[in-house]
Amino acid sequence: QVQLVESGGGLVQAGGSLRLSCAASGRTFSSYAMGWFRQAPGKEREFVARITRSGSSTYYADFVKGRFTISRDNAKNTVYLQMTSLKPEDTAVYYCAADPLRSGRYEYWGQGTQVTVSS
Repeated sequence: QVQLVESGGGLVQAGGSLRLSCAASGRTFSSYAMGWFRQAPGKEREFVARITRSGSSTYYADFVKGRFTISRDNAKNTVYLQMTSLKPEDTAVYYCAADPLRSGRYEYWGQGTQVTVSS
């Protein structure tokens, strides 16, 4: 079982930055692909970014390309989402998730952290 705990959310003005962190329990974190998702009020959860187990490859939703950066530190069992040039439409609960089989199926989810961007 893997437990994921997000942190770093908060209230920020448009154009500002935030860095989200997701700390994972367990000794096999480095074997998991990891992802970030978000869910805005009244909307379905959507994919934001993904990183391979080594961190050598990353993937982004079009709406965050050039603004968000996903990274990981396997020594700290932590994945990050650096968010810059934030827009009000980025307001959502952000979740990290683990894909242990690297199949594209995320098996474990965190509880989420709220990001609110004011205009």
